[in-house]
Amino acid sequence: MTVQLRPWSPADAPALLAACRSTPDLSRQFSGVEIADEAQAADHIATVLRSDSSTRNWAVVEDDVAVGNVGLAAIEYRHGTAWAHYWLTDHVRGRGLAAEGLRAVARWAFAAGLFRLELGHRLDNPASCRVATAAGFAVEGTERQKLRYGDERFDVETHARLATDPVAAARALPIGG
Repeated sequence: MTVQLRPWSPADAPALLAACRSTPDLSRQFSGVEIADEAQAADHIATVLRSDSSTRNWAVVEDDVAVGNVGLAAIEYRHGTAWAHYWLTDHVRGRGLAAEGLRAVARWAFAAGLFRLELGHRLDNPASCRVATAAGFAVEGTERQKLRYGDERFDVETHARLATDPVAAARALPIGG
C-alpha cells in the first residue's frame, strides 16, 4: 500500500462522498455542511479543502484514493502562525496515518517560514489528542466551552508545536504532486 499527501483534486469527489457516508462523525469536522452527492463533494473540495495563501489542505491518499485530510488554516506569515487540523475515514484510523501526515505538514510549514502551529480537540476526543501528541504538539491548556455543536458546548484542549521544538525521528508521510 502506498500512502502519501497530495493536493485535493475535483476527481476526489467520489472518495470524499464515500468518506462522508462511511464515517458519520465527519459531519462535526465539516461544520454541519451536508455532502450528499458528488456535486456537493466537489464544491467542498473547491471551497473548503482548497490551497491558497491562507489555507493549505492535503488529501491523505492510500493507493490513489483520498481517505483523509491534513491541513492548515488561518496561515498568517507576519507572526508565522497557523491552525492545524486533520481527519481520516473510519477504515484507516488507528494506523498512525494522521500523526504521520501532521508531522509532514508541520515540516512543510516550518520550511515555508511558519514558527507556531496550533490545534485543538474536544476533550471527549482522545484519539485526536493521541494524534497531536504523537506528532510532537505539546499540550498548552484547556479552553472552556469553546466549541458549540447544536445546543451543546465542548471544552477544547489546545496543543502547539514550535519550529524550535525538538524533532522526533518518527516517520512522516511523503508530500507529492
